[in-house]
Amino acid sequence: MNRIEVVKGDITKITVDVVVNAANSSLLGGGGVDGAIHRAGGPEVLNECRDIRNRQGKCKTGEAVVTTAGNLPATFIVHTVGPVWNGGYKNEPELLANCYRNSLNLAVEKNAETIAFPNISTGIYGYPKPGAAKVAVATVREFLETNESIKKVIFVCFDDDNYTLYKNLL
Repeated sequence: MNRIEVVKGDITKITVDVVVNAANSSLLGGGGVDGAIHRAGGPEVLNECRDIRNRQGKCKTGEAVVTTAGNLPATFIVHTVGPVWNGGYKNEPELLANCYRNSLNLAVEKNAETIAFPNISTGIYGYPKPGAAKVAVATVREFLETNESIKKVIFVCFDDDNYTLYKNLL
């Protein structure tokens, strides 16, 4: 059974245990997928993000936190902060891999079997899509080799470029 799939669509409409949000460090919503997830999830998501921020401060790049999914067709949202692309000289690939690893680890802690990822860092953060796709697929494959509890990972691509890249890698 193939445990990884790719779909083209809107991540806020995907029914899974965990939806991953490409968050900013404030955790308070923003543009792109972050704004869409916050809008679709509703005020409960923002309130939990505020509580987390009040406890721990901002979320660091590569790290992840978990909240309720609010109005989304999921149980949880894992918010992870991807790296801003600086030419690849500031450890961006490792930080991006940490986003996927830490999100998967939180999903396992929550006994999730299904998880949906957006294309982290490829929007306003400017990470080149081909490189980001390679990091994402390699990191998820590596994780699944040693972890049986996650049954399905879905890469949800909003645009044709990412969809084609992931389709070809898988």
